Amino acid sequence: MPLITVSMYPGRAREQKDEYAKAITKSAVEILNAKESHVIVVFEENHKENWFLAGKQL
Repeated sequence: MPLITVSMYPGRAREQKDEYAKAITKSAVEILNAKESHVIVVFEENHKENWFLAGKQL
C-alpha cells in the first residue's frame, strides 16, 4: 500500500490538489503495480517560513 506524502506551500486550490492526487495515483498504479484503491496521497501544507535549504530559509 503506497503512502505518498506531498509537502508544499499553502494556497493551492482544491481542484489542483485533486488533479495532482489523481496523477500521482495513476503513476503509482502503472509504475509500482499497486491497486488504485490502495494508494494514499497526503498533502502537507507548510508555510514558507518553515522551509530551509542548506540551513537557510527559502
